[in-house]
Amino acid sequence: MQPAVLFRLRPLGPWRFGPGEGGQHQVDALFRSDRLYSALTLAAQSLGFLEEWLDATARRQTPAVVFSSLFPYQGDTLFAPPPLTIWPPPASSVTSPSPVFLSKMRWEAARFIPVTTIETLLSGQSILAEQWIVDAESGCLLRRDRPSQSPFRVVTRTRAGVDRISQASAHVHASACVEFESSSGLWSILRFRDEAAEADWSDRIKACLRLLADTGFGGHRRSGWGQTADPEFRSGRWPGLLTPALDRLMRAGGVNGDASLFWLLSLYSPAPSDSVDWSLGNYGLVIRGGRIQSSAHAGTDTLKKNARMVAEGSVLSVGQEPVGTAVDVAPDGFPHPVYRLGFSLSLKLPNLKEITGTGPVETTPPDSPLEAEREGKTDAEEVPATQETQEAAQEIQETQEPAPEPPASEAPGEEESERPDHEI
Repeated sequence: MQPAVLFRLRPLGPWRFGPGEGGQHQVDALFRSDRLYSALTLAAQSLGFLEEWLDATARRQTPAVVFSSLFPYQGDTLFAPPPLTIWPPPASSVTSPSPVFLSKMRWEAARFIPVTTIETLLSGQSILAEQWIVDAESGCLLRRDRPSQSPFRVVTRTRAGVDRISQASAHVHASACVEFESSSGLWSILRFRDEAAEADWSDRIKACLRLLADTGFGGHRRSGWGQTADPEFRSGRWPGLLTPALDRLMRAGGVNGDASLFWLLSLYSPAPSDSVDWSLGNYGLVIRGGRIQSSAHAGTDTLKKNARMVAEGSVLSVGQEPVGTAVDVAPDGFPHPVYRLGFSLSLKLPNLKEITGTGPVETTPPDSPLEAEREGKTDAEEVPATQETQEAAQEIQETQEPAPEPPASEAPGEEESERPDHEI
């Protein structure tokens, strides 16, 4: 298992990460991994180790470190885009005492779901439909029995310069941005190639993130946007740092880890050596563009070449973990390369054909008329399990709790779009 660091950023104000078409009145769905790499590269330049950073990442076939995109969190709950092969959840993975309620659930509106719920589905367990509600503003799947605000929302802010002599304003600008609830923010996870890479780069990457917390991520940084509190770091081993219960279950033999499906937590550009079977899996593509921020062309508005990349949440069929590559997107005649990072951070998915016989992770409430029919039954086929396997499955089961009856309806999520603002 490789060393890893999970970090969380608590925004102190609005963030802006623009969409693919460049409109000021929209934002991207999330702060993607290529944009995060650009921000870290600018910080590395400011701290004096730019060439070392490029040699260890974009210029190598196997980088010293890879990282996910920035995903939302609220309190202790980490959200992530679910694997497309299990979301929206199939009928066999959902239980409910009311078929009418199942027809009202708009699972596809949820863009981000709790990582613990992803573990539940990947372990072959069921989820209780009444327990969840899709937040229309953020697209996050929230617990219905835990009152909370939207983790984040998209708003439009207006700015204008005021002449100090005439006291007249001109050039009014309106820009869309993301505002976060006080207990919410963004998280990402870094995975190092080995212990030597961790020793070389862990402290320097943390220094870059602390610098970016002060100077800002994304667009309109000169206006104070994109700033965060001091980042919080937690070290561990991949993938147990992110999915501890599922990792224990797989190592105990509770699920089959021989499947060749990988769930992407970052953007991905295929390398020539990656043998991806594009006829299988389930994946989406995004077109990435942006402007170049370079000391060689300060004050210019030079556009990068567009690059098509595989999106987060995609599931790829490949014999070995996909590595990816960094693509030079500098325009013709530009004095130096401009890298669009496409190295992947992916998690190997279990084969759900073999699962433990622990029953659904969430059960029908005791007062339900269907409780007697479901008692002692499960949608999963039972297979022999060791005591260690049962303990691991129980750990996943204990992450969920039954919920009260839901209201009659809920609203869908919002659409997403692509465009970087924080680039090199």
